[in-house]
Amino acid sequence: MANTIVIGMQWGDEGKGAFIDRLAEKHDLIVRYQGGANAGHTVYIGNEKYVLHLLPSGILREDKINVIGNNVLVDPVQVLDEINELRERGIDVNPKKLKISHTAPLILEYNKLLDAAKGSKIGTTGKAIGPTYADKSDRIGLRVYDLYRSDDELKAKLEENLLIKNLNLAFHKSSSISLDKVIEPLLRTRDELEPFVCKDIKNLIYTYNGSILAESAQGTMLDIDHGTYPFVTSSNPTIGGFYTGTGCGGIKFNELIGVLKAYTTRVGEGPFPTELSDERGEKLRAKGNEFGATTGRPRRCGWLDLSIGQHAVQVNGLTSIAITKLDILDGFDKILACIGYKIKGKEVDYFPVEQLENCEPIYQEFPGWKEDTSKAKTISDLPENTRKYIKTIEDYLRIPVKRVGVGKRRDQMIEFGMSIFG
Repeated sequence: MANTIVIGMQWGDEGKGAFIDRLAEKHDLIVRYQGGANAGHTVYIGNEKYVLHLLPSGILREDKINVIGNNVLVDPVQVLDEINELRERGIDVNPKKLKISHTAPLILEYNKLLDAAKGSKIGTTGKAIGPTYADKSDRIGLRVYDLYRSDDELKAKLEENLLIKNLNLAFHKSSSISLDKVIEPLLRTRDELEPFVCKDIKNLIYTYNGSILAESAQGTMLDIDHGTYPFVTSSNPTIGGFYTGTGCGGIKFNELIGVLKAYTTRVGEGPFPTELSDERGEKLRAKGNEFGATTGRPRRCGWLDLSIGQHAVQVNGLTSIAITKLDILDGFDKILACIGYKIKGKEVDYFPVEQLENCEPIYQEFPGWKEDTSKAKTISDLPENTRKYIKTIEDYLRIPVKRVGVGKRRDQMIEFGMSIFG
């Protein structure tokens, strides 16, 4: 069976959700391997909009199994709210369809308070992602399986943690939190959550007789090791995150797809060489509805950065590209794409991830197109200037563009063979 992994090539928000939803039709097991409810995927089915915060995008397909891996942060209240919201909208979510790793870290109430008390100078979402991953690294975090300890064991572990957490809250001039406030949502949700809990996600994936679709949250440039540190997330959205987030070192992928938005966006602070702080950036934001699916925050917008794209290809070993939101560029008189950088007037011959704030983009200019691309069904339906833009992306990144998105619906993804150019 063909296995596929889908990875964002930019700072997240590339449109992976709708794309994964479409790919899920051809796969059997959909696996999310990192992140938490800070990363939403938006999927449109007809005129219906679904915003998924924690659940894998394959959850909207009736006959698919969806897996939340061991490095996905689970807020038990959040995940049950999301399950029940989908049920209310007619989407069947049952324990045969959704499996949650019993070793996944739990987001606790004191993690949320600490995230709020500390504030953020790097533009994080405030969803307690950083504090929860820090607890994991400090080896004091709770995991899903801790929900099913005896009440006394669970209380003892939380009481020990609260000694430290309340000191930290006091340091940040925030009120302390009681054991009752921390344990109440855990006791309230554990019975309802238990049927979804899987005691060996690794074995489930390894022994499954079907094709696997792995989905990352966020994107390569937010990877804690390979992104614009410290303006990053606290996990690995890149390919290595799949193996640590599932324990499945022997899984091989037939296709490693990088999702590349036709322009660039990012949320929060940090360097952004191609950012547009003028009417062109405002036009991209308005046309592309560039507001966070989870937070609603407006995204910073700019031209496509192919140097970042090349970095993503190398980090992840990508084998093909899916371009999304190409239709948002309709109507621009000219379009630019960054093909390199200068630092202090001198062109650099490497990817200066630690100096992006000092980089001046080197642009290639393209003539725009006035035609409406959102109705295109084949490559020949696209304007000539659009095809030239896509061909430049393919030539620069040296891997084929096999898919192009021209809208937000399931039926607005043009698929090709080896390359859109044959």
